[in-house]
Amino acid sequence: MNSIRLVCGTGAPVSAVSRRRHMVSLACATLMLHGAAPAAPSAAVGEAPASHIADVAARLDTPPDSARAMVRWWWFGPAVVNTQLEREMRAMKAGGYGGFEIQPVYPMELDDPARGIRNVPYLSPDFLQSLAFANTKGRELGLRVDLTLGSGWPYGGPHIGAQHAASRMRVATSAVPAGATSYMLPSVMSGETLVATYLGDGTAKEHDPVKLGLVENQPGAMAGRATVAPSAHERVAVFYIGSRTGQQVKRPSLGAEGFVLDHMDARAVQLHLDTVAEPQVRAFGNQPPTAVFSDSLEVYGTDWTGDFLGEFRRRRGYDLKPYLPVVYSGQGPDAPALRRDWALTQTELVNERFLAPVNAWARAHGTRFRSQTYGEPAVSLSSTRLVDLPEGEGPQHRAFSFTRLATSGGHLFGRNVISAETWTWLNSPAFNATPLDMKAEADRMLLQGVNQFIGHGWPYTPPGSQEPGYAFYAAAVFNDHQPWWNVMPDVNGYLQRMSYLMRQGKPANTVAVLLPNDDVYASLNPGKVSLSAEMHHHVTPELTAQILDAGHNLDYIDADAIVAQGVQHAVLVLPHVTRLAPDVLAKIHAYARQGGKVIAVGGLPSLPPGFADAAALGVNVQAASKALAAERNVQVVNGDGAVGAALGKAVRPELLVQGQNGDVGFIRRKLDDADIYFIANTGNRAVHATAAIAQQRRHAAWVNPHDGKAVAVSLAEGLKLDLAPYESAVLVLSDSPLPSVRQRKPAGAPAVLARLETGWQLAFPALQRAAQPVTALRSWTDDDATRYYSGIGVYTRDVDLDGAALAGKRIAIDFGPGTPLDTTAKVPAGMRAMLEGPVREAAVVYVNGRRAGSAWSPPYKVELTGLLHPGRNRIEVQVANLALNALAGQERPDYRLLWARYGQRFVPQDTQLIAPKPSGMLGPVQLVTENMQ
Repeated sequence: MNSIRLVCGTGAPVSAVSRRRHMVSLACATLMLHGAAPAAPSAAVGEAPASHIADVAARLDTPPDSARAMVRWWWFGPAVVNTQLEREMRAMKAGGYGGFEIQPVYPMELDDPARGIRNVPYLSPDFLQSLAFANTKGRELGLRVDLTLGSGWPYGGPHIGAQHAASRMRVATSAVPAGATSYMLPSVMSGETLVATYLGDGTAKEHDPVKLGLVENQPGAMAGRATVAPSAHERVAVFYIGSRTGQQVKRPSLGAEGFVLDHMDARAVQLHLDTVAEPQVRAFGNQPPTAVFSDSLEVYGTDWTGDFLGEFRRRRGYDLKPYLPVVYSGQGPDAPALRRDWALTQTELVNERFLAPVNAWARAHGTRFRSQTYGEPAVSLSSTRLVDLPEGEGPQHRAFSFTRLATSGGHLFGRNVISAETWTWLNSPAFNATPLDMKAEADRMLLQGVNQFIGHGWPYTPPGSQEPGYAFYAAAVFNDHQPWWNVMPDVNGYLQRMSYLMRQGKPANTVAVLLPNDDVYASLNPGKVSLSAEMHHHVTPELTAQILDAGHNLDYIDADAIVAQGVQHAVLVLPHVTRLAPDVLAKIHAYARQGGKVIAVGGLPSLPPGFADAAALGVNVQAASKALAAERNVQVVNGDGAVGAALGKAVRPELLVQGQNGDVGFIRRKLDDADIYFIANTGNRAVHATAAIAQQRRHAAWVNPHDGKAVAVSLAEGLKLDLAPYESAVLVLSDSPLPSVRQRKPAGAPAVLARLETGWQLAFPALQRAAQPVTALRSWTDDDATRYYSGIGVYTRDVDLDGAALAGKRIAIDFGPGTPLDTTAKVPAGMRAMLEGPVREAAVVYVNGRRAGSAWSPPYKVELTGLLHPGRNRIEVQVANLALNALAGQERPDYRLLWARYGQRFVPQDTQLIAPKPSGMLGPVQLVTENMQ
């Protein structure tokens, strides 16, 4: 069993620390005693999940504010003023956001008194006053306020000296010629320690690390040299030096520059909490942040800490020092097992010395720890149990993903609210992302179990700045400098309703995929110790697709979780697992005997996890695997491509789409009297198919994700799916009908009531340009006067209708289907929706002066029923495009002086792709009708 042992703090007596640190120690003691997190603070991040569908339905129309999306709010400099902070918070509220996370980052401009730009040092009184103001005003506006416990990422700064900086092992060599009686010692600098010296035959470039012998350096008569007995052979001295990575905090604000801290050093973590976290939380007064945040662990190159050898011996039961050359060279048959033990020890240290103490500190201060628990150092899936609010990132729902890593941890360890950093690099460059892009990525997050969106993000922009304002180097922009802000309340309404629904009941994925941590540990190399970075070799896209396309959804699980709480899923998949402890195999065997289904890909485990007692444990592992293979509920398949068929033999599909091409995904939440399915078409072409569904309830209804209205549906002939590109839907199966559910009646195919290709007037109010007749619908970029225009264009026209055309009909304006794309320009990262819409990029429709709705994603239709009347009707369509078009008409900023003053802390992303994009209402536009249901 590879258990997680929780050791918090530094062992200092309580009298030597503050009262709050004593509270942290008590919380850590509770962690160690019970092996799980103590009760969370009373301030709730989200409401308790409902168990009955009637309670869920009561909030469908107006879901709770706690389910609203948030934004990461970048304070550049920091150079912020209270009046602008308040203006931006009010804009967030108006746009439907539920809150923000403050993250101070690099300066964007030099001080400019004439414009009121003054970069103040991080943690200065001026900065802390701005924090206090944002918290007070944000709470007054009903917004959630979160805080990053640092500037940039990972944690660190000027308070971190070399002795507390991120650590690594440095290897140096010294030639020992034949007959030599001394050799040169390495230069050991500040923050470094000589850990061990080895001597052996060969040279620095050619020697066998396995045959190196551990020696003690004997000081010679000359400084910097050690004596050695002469030899007839050429030899080499190899030194292992506990050193520092030298990594600096990424994207820091003014005054936050410095070393990244050692996340495996309790003293370094405590120093950061005392120096950085404490003064910021004090600035919040009696209203602490709802959560404090740690970004993904990107401590590059770390693989050591000062007391590693002692901790290793205490945990693994043997001394690592004789084996350091094997571990750091990777040579010899024992290297994988030794590296497994070496890497596992790092996981335990970061768990005990970073995650658990920061989580305990947050609770002691009346807040919660929101953590992206992946990266390096090598935290594991079970590390998630140590944080209150897990967070992921990445929309890769059909491959191994950090998002599914976070949601799996939440599902396993009872963390109901699971967030995701969303829209990072979306449709790069900045200002190019559309509402449809937002939905396309958000739906992939929802399919993985996310139910809290943290938009990446909202750049603070000083008043009076040239439009479209600031942008973070690695993100799209989702603030009111985007012209399509006119539909942001509708976009956020969708995200809020879906997040709310995906918090109800309990997660109900049927398949658990075992993450083979021990195999990955054994494969890791010095300088890149990350489980999450290498897990894709086992959890492949093919394996994930096999599970999803067989009609299931999945969680990850690891050995620690299995030992702690068993397997609750219907099926457990072992993907090319070769190393596993006997006690884990015993748990899996018990699971199979009790009816659980096991699918082992590539064979069952045959090796013990680590180095100690490997021979004896290996015999036990092989015997346990042999016994497991004899169970009737166990299948062994050769490769990932056979998993789908094996699943078909093991269990009935949860939701299987006929002719599944991989575009349709689903996730289910289970209530006592209902099942809620989120179903999404993640592709750029319409889907018309039938799905078989396993769960049986008396009633079924579609719930409109945009307004919460429910329509009854019959499943007598299977579940009929008619999904436009990137369209999503919610299916509810329940024991009793949903309140206010409408009964669906056959309506027939929609009929065209009127074609609206001509007759429009187009005005650009921001340009003070009078309305002009539109002879044909075309892009604004075709006109020199509006090629670089970013804003809203207003289309108006009159439509004459008689009463007979309106009677008993549902009427909608249909803007057209859009055009799917087969290829798109290559960008370094991120994603985009592969569809060019018929309105670029969002339209708000008014009929006779009343708002009918908006169109920003397929199907591009807005219902007008009840707003039209016999006779003449005025239709107005307000179309908003991208801020990118205005940016394309401007010269790029010259950051030469900024970088000369502060160093090059950022590089704008993908600026070569900045060009005006098609804009406006492109058609074909028509009024369509269908019989009233």
